[in-house]
Amino acid sequence: MLILMRPDASPSQIDEVMERIRELGFTGHPMPGTQRVAIGVTGNDGAIEPAHFSRYPGVVEAVAVSKPWKQVSREWRPEDTVITLAGAAGNAQFGGGRFGVIAGPCAVENREQLFASADAVKAGGARVLRGGAYKPRTSPYSFQGMKEEGLKLLAEARARTGLPVVTEVVDTANVELVAEYSDMVQVGARNMQNFALLEAVGRLKKPVMLKRGLSATIQEFLMAAEYIIKNGNREVLLCERGIRTFETMTRNTLDLGSIPLIKRLTHLPIIVDPSHGTGDWRSVPALARAALALGADGLMVEVHPDPAKALSDGPQSLTPAKFGEMMESLRAISHVVGLEL
Repeated sequence: MLILMRPDASPSQIDEVMERIRELGFTGHPMPGTQRVAIGVTGNDGAIEPAHFSRYPGVVEAVAVSKPWKQVSREWRPEDTVITLAGAAGNAQFGGGRFGVIAGPCAVENREQLFASADAVKAGGARVLRGGAYKPRTSPYSFQGMKEEGLKLLAEARARTGLPVVTEVVDTANVELVAEYSDMVQVGARNMQNFALLEAVGRLKKPVMLKRGLSATIQEFLMAAEYIIKNGNREVLLCERGIRTFETMTRNTLDLGSIPLIKRLTHLPIIVDPSHGTGDWRSVPALARAALALGADGLMVEVHPDPAKALSDGPQSLTPAKFGEMMESLRAISHVVGLEL
């Protein structure tokens, strides 16, 4: 349920409604808006009778939230959530009319490779550096990442370039460690329904990027985001990275049709990962432009100084030169769709 207060509702009137919510055994979530305060109610298994609240002064109406993803829904919060990452080279913003670009190598391999990648994506116009220190791989014999040493190199790259850093966390035991070295933590596709991990990152005071699972429906995707928000962290950035279908000629099927739908269903910003969506660097620029045209809030793209020698995801990684060309093409169309790159 969502309780809408009058624009002139006093703090004592809001407190009175919050007290009634507690008396009923539920949890209230005050959400100050530009014109009024709304109070979300959770903890109820079924519908709540609006009469419980309609008699209180300062209450306009009580509205049932029909979606199972309550706090993620636009019914709960009509305004867009905007996520900002502060960096010495400038802030990165996702949502609110800004199109943020995250770029970097799939995995941190060594200092030289990471610094070359970081310098290149900054020069090309990216505002956030990505790089995997912990790499969940299909084969146990594949490169698994440099782990804590990789996190330290990412911190060095941040100091060198001024770009904030996003990197993946794969285990509840490492949540605090990864958060210490990053500006935003990533929950990868394979962990989208790792509920213990979702709850752990939900307790962080740091933005979380949640990638759609390999075979996840949109409802399952949004319910995973609900786990994070329910635990207190409202800064969730969704990432569409393609899903597994019957098609075998692309690594995944990039579900671009999900973008306008998700933006109608939720207030959370959503970005697109065309690198994993196709598995082929030649398709990445076109799908990046499509994501911008569809109104996505940003991109995450893999860039490597020498993709042929990459320890992971080389075939889908752009060279620095190709990344620069892609960014120029995005700038050319960003004003047409009303987004600032």
